[in-house]
Amino acid sequence: MVVALWIILFFTGGCAAIFEESSLKSPSYLVPIQTEYPLDFIDDTDWESLELAINNSLQYYNRLNEDEFYDIGNDRYTNKELKESLLTFLDIIKNTETDSGKLRKIKASFDIYKATGYDQKGSVLFTGYYEPVLNGSTEETDRFRYPIYGVPRDIIKHGNERITGRLLKNGEIVPYFSRAEIEKGALKNAGLELAWVDDPISLFFLHMQGSGKIRLPNGSVIRVSYAGSNGRPFQSIATKLLKEGKIAQNELSYQKIKKYLQEHTNELSDILNYNERYIFFRVVKNGPQGALQLPVTPGRSIATDLNIFPKGVLAYIKTRKPVVDEQGNVKSRLPFSRFVLNQDTGEAIKGPGRVDLFCGSGDEAEMLAGSLKENGELYFLVKKR
Repeated sequence: MVVALWIILFFTGGCAAIFEESSLKSPSYLVPIQTEYPLDFIDDTDWESLELAINNSLQYYNRLNEDEFYDIGNDRYTNKELKESLLTFLDIIKNTETDSGKLRKIKASFDIYKATGYDQKGSVLFTGYYEPVLNGSTEETDRFRYPIYGVPRDIIKHGNERITGRLLKNGEIVPYFSRAEIEKGALKNAGLELAWVDDPISLFFLHMQGSGKIRLPNGSVIRVSYAGSNGRPFQSIATKLLKEGKIAQNELSYQKIKKYLQEHTNELSDILNYNERYIFFRVVKNGPQGALQLPVTPGRSIATDLNIFPKGVLAYIKTRKPVVDEQGNVKSRLPFSRFVLNQDTGEAIKGPGRVDLFCGSGDEAEMLAGSLKENGELYFLVKKR
């Protein structure tokens, strides 16, 4: 699905749903710890959402060859063993009445591995992403006039370098249309419109997040998910605003940037087109979908670097979460911990020191995702042999 709202806005492009197939994992990014390690396994949210996320990972493992394996720490586990780990954990949380009993059984049943983090000392940067909800229509009107495009038929991938472009009549391959060219109508009347929305700023952030809901006038909803890009380089609009002195460094936040865009609509095209990358979508029934091609679960799905950490596995996180008011201002930050599933990835989520937490859909999730930027710890659990 998406990548961290804070990170993608300020530093790099992409979304958690934008991913490449991962290879077998290096053991150097995870270290085993003793069961006596001071982990309390406190979970701050409901068990039903955890069960839902686990069942999605189980669906993923059901599609795989059971004998294929991942290296976790210095140990090698087959897909069958990783699936059995989830089944064992699910049995514990469903059939053990007390939290103390759950803790005792988890520590007795699982080996624990800690991510080495960005500093090789276990420090991990946590950010958040969300699923935006936009007002839209399947027909263009005076109100709904900003299109959401499907993948163009003339877009091509060229060579091992995965160059994205288009083929001219003379056989020359040129870069695909930029955001500015598309906004000026390069794809208009090509039959690519999936829907039209009423707000170009919300559409820009839909591109950043990679998936979202479109609420139609009759109350029904269609879901769209990332299907490709124009291959152009991502440019941070925050960098532009900082360089031009329009936002001060000490005021830099997602909320401040969005507010600036809303208050300076005469500058909107110039600012948004600074980011040449343009995202194309597809309509999906269920979502938002992560790297497992299955829905991600609010508060329970994380995105990590899947070239390092195995897909679908059970994890445990410890960090802090922001408490925000109705305007999105952070009032305080509270420590929290919970079990999660490694079900997504993103272009900005690289290395052993990055985790992106899926925060859910809508305005509240947007405020949480835009404010979540904390150091913490990441652990993975695998059933003991």
